[in-house]
Amino acid sequence: NVEIVDSSRRPSDESTCSLNVPLGQQGSDKTRSQSLHNISRYSRSSAPLDQDGYLNGIEESPRDSGRMTYRRGSLPFEKEPIHFTLEPKINNFSTIKDAFGPQLHDDSQMTLPGTPLPSLVQDPPDDFVDISTPPVTPVEKGELLDPESLYFRDGRRKIDMVLVYEEEELGVMTEAEAKRRDRRKTFQENLVKEGLELELEHKDASFDGKTWFLKIHLPWKTKTRYAAVMGMKLPIKRFITISVKAWDDHKDKSTNETFWEKWKKRWRDLFEYNHDLIGQEPSFYDATEGADREEQFIVKDRVTSYSSAQRSLIVMQILLRVKFDDTDKVGIRRLLNDYTYQACFPLHEGRWDKEQSDGNILDRRLLYLEWARPAKWMKRQPLSLVRKYFGDKIALYFCWLGFYTKMLFAPAIVGTLCFMYGLFTIDSDDNIPTKEICDPNGPGNITLCPLCDKACDYQKLKESCKFARLTYLFDNPATVFFAIFMSLWATVFLELWRRKQSVIQWEWDLQGTEQDEEPRPEFETSVKTFRTNPVTRDKEPYLPTWSKAMRLTATGSAVFFMLVVVLCAVLGTIIYRLSLVSVIYGSQSNFLQNHAKIVTSVSAAVINLIIIMFLTRFYHKLAIYLTNLESPRTQTEYEDSYTFKIFLFEFMNFYSSLIYIAFFKGRFFDYPGDETSRRSEFFRVKGDVCDPAGCLSELCIQLSIIMIGKQVFNNFVELFNPAFYNWWRWRTHRSNTKDLTRKHTRWEEDYHLQDPGRLALFDEYLEMILQYGFVTLFVAALDAYKMVTQARRPLAERVEDIGAWYGILRAITYAAVVSNAFVIAYTSDFIPRMVYQYKYSLTDDLTGYIDASLSVFNTSDYTEEMRVDNKHPPETCQYRGYRNGPNETEKYGLSPQYWHVFAARLAFVVVFEHVVFALVGIMQYVIPDVPSELKTQMQREAMLAKEAKYEHGLKKNEYDYDDLLNTFRENNNASKNDGRIGMRGSWARRLSRLSDGLDAHVEVVSRKKNSVSATVWENS
Repeated sequence: NVEIVDSSRRPSDESTCSLNVPLGQQGSDKTRSQSLHNISRYSRSSAPLDQDGYLNGIEESPRDSGRMTYRRGSLPFEKEPIHFTLEPKINNFSTIKDAFGPQLHDDSQMTLPGTPLPSLVQDPPDDFVDISTPPVTPVEKGELLDPESLYFRDGRRKIDMVLVYEEEELGVMTEAEAKRRDRRKTFQENLVKEGLELELEHKDASFDGKTWFLKIHLPWKTKTRYAAVMGMKLPIKRFITISVKAWDDHKDKSTNETFWEKWKKRWRDLFEYNHDLIGQEPSFYDATEGADREEQFIVKDRVTSYSSAQRSLIVMQILLRVKFDDTDKVGIRRLLNDYTYQACFPLHEGRWDKEQSDGNILDRRLLYLEWARPAKWMKRQPLSLVRKYFGDKIALYFCWLGFYTKMLFAPAIVGTLCFMYGLFTIDSDDNIPTKEICDPNGPGNITLCPLCDKACDYQKLKESCKFARLTYLFDNPATVFFAIFMSLWATVFLELWRRKQSVIQWEWDLQGTEQDEEPRPEFETSVKTFRTNPVTRDKEPYLPTWSKAMRLTATGSAVFFMLVVVLCAVLGTIIYRLSLVSVIYGSQSNFLQNHAKIVTSVSAAVINLIIIMFLTRFYHKLAIYLTNLESPRTQTEYEDSYTFKIFLFEFMNFYSSLIYIAFFKGRFFDYPGDETSRRSEFFRVKGDVCDPAGCLSELCIQLSIIMIGKQVFNNFVELFNPAFYNWWRWRTHRSNTKDLTRKHTRWEEDYHLQDPGRLALFDEYLEMILQYGFVTLFVAALDAYKMVTQARRPLAERVEDIGAWYGILRAITYAAVVSNAFVIAYTSDFIPRMVYQYKYSLTDDLTGYIDASLSVFNTSDYTEEMRVDNKHPPETCQYRGYRNGPNETEKYGLSPQYWHVFAARLAFVVVFEHVVFALVGIMQYVIPDVPSELKTQMQREAMLAKEAKYEHGLKKNEYDYDDLLNTFRENNNASKNDGRIGMRGSWARRLSRLSDGLDAHVEVVSRKKNSVSATVWENS
């Protein structure tokens, strides 16, 4: 039964708002009367058809899910509706359901007055109304529109994507413009053929009078078809997760909360978002949807059964694969690149800074109130709402970011305690080396050799007192413990993230996403060779091995060249540092001479940071070009290749100067007056030595400036650049707006925002990964604000994990173990002090360590080219190193203490690495990747999905089962009467038919196969 409601009784001035659907457009009057031959009237008013035979509107009757309601308007002043019963000649009601769906207020195909609707079924039966539409539904000029609307003009079909284009002004049309118009026409016609619905906003209705906005809606039938292909899932049954530990807990808990329970609850609520505004995400078991198994899923509302992010993802997949001319050229990205369209984006839902005019709070406003605001920095992230609004990929990034931030609490606390230990014990009796350096009457009066030739003068050791005190803050007995702790923390972080990621993959149904990933449209169109896929037996584009090798060689050469450029920049910074030292000591400024080391270190670090940021901007563009040249097959492969190039470059760019200071600075220096080193091409590098207090203080200065400077600069760019860009576009568009009093529509406001781009999350990941490297190798709330308020809504994407970044994190973690071992052994003075204390000290402490760590040089061994212009030079000077004195047999050769320290350093590195890696292996074994409770839930989900398939198959074949039983009974009676088994073959055939019917609803991939081309059922 179909319920028809006539709402034609309305004021005459509103009659133009009626939306008409032609009934029996292709058939004759006789056919039309046949379609309505069983109408029985049980109300008092006129028939629901107008004089032209139109029905108006479609929506579901709230009283009976098996009845369809045709409504001619839904204005509040309508009186009692008129009811009719329509009984079309259709044997199976599922035909109606497949055509219209159980709820049609979203996909009701409403258009402008007199405009036919697009076809709801591909091949409608004869007794159904045939409905068709032109490729684009036009909009009348001057027609008023609610600026807050997120729907088509009918107010029913939601906008899932917007395309923007402009046309040249009237006059002689150029060839390029004519080609763009032809491409748009073909592209839009093909979009309609794919099942999308379009509505075009005329340029005269736009803010500048020249911009066209094409709105796209995804109907239910198209949605379910593509969702099944893309492997999207809908919930089957709601479940309650029960912890395994709770099964054995039979104790009755008191209903009265204790003081500590109340305190913990208040503390937990302090970090929770407002659950009154954002509810908890319901838990369901999921399975891939098929349109023929729709009754198995919980689909309360066809508008909200898929989130807006999922709907935009489906639309984008269609846009990427639709042709726009008669050749094989496909995809919206090509049309965006040649400016056939100016933009393609999904709409933000409402404004972020205020509620809707009707008081409703949409998701974008909710995200700002409870997540993106700076005041909510301590609140837990509403990941379910983030996922619903932005999609899986962005939600997974923020999930990782929140987990990483929470895990940083432990190293922040331990690092602060180690720093405080150094601060409180800097003047203690155990800090003997620092006291000796700062003692003017003791070792502090030692004369040091000049740092450069001619211009630099002799110095006293006490001038390094500030550096010695600064170094002790980071190079104290707690440093070794902190290095071991950070190595273990990095491992625990990775293992716990893998564990959490497995839970996220299951909860969000991300398993196997990358396995089912389709080739990139750019790959399909750029590759001209094809091969047969050994799995699917289909022809697919294929990049030959020789072509791939040539492309990799070209890109690898370019990457290597850029790494050489980075090393040259580091070399230039070293030369700058040495030159600046000579200039400062040659000047007459006492202030600069007294602070020469600090001024040199800070200025060199700042210059290095400027070079780093400049090279980063240039290389990002180069990396995109090189990755496009490689032509990866899938989007995941594309991002992984781009990620590897960028990280390899950024690693060298950011860390090369730090690695040089930590491991190489001063290692090439032999002794003052060495004529052999003067003849070397790297003489200036050899002359770059550390302060007598060590290189660790300079390493801390360089690390602080690069890390803090990068963070400040990037955050400033992240916040200021989109705001400035949006302001400038708004200012430009406002100057072109004809009517300044006119309110902009939702799509116009979004068009003014900055485009986040395809790699919107890459810079965010890179920034955090580099920060992770800074934290581990050498001991961001703005993202959410930018995405919600300053950028267009990014396209939703599905990913299985964080991609290549996890491999990079693991590589950094293992490198951190080795790096910390070498930093402690070679950069800090921990090992030389231990060797001196237990081998050379007469008092079993560090008394005399400073004098023992300095070697003696006779100033008379200087040549005239090196000698300092000093009228009264000292007889000897000392320098940092373990070498023989001028009076020993092997003059200025390496001393036995050097080899003792060298052996102790190597032994420490080996022991440190083995101990830490052993602990890492134990933790990896103890911490499972998948929680046991999750394994149980995954098994339960698989069982329910299997049950749903078989239950659906059995329902479809109940008639076969009944027929089988009747046949069996007949066969049994016949056997009793005449002793024959005459029906055995028929019975077997019917059983086989039932088996085939059940088997048809089980995926072929789940069967065991004997070969590529045949299944077990087929072989048997």
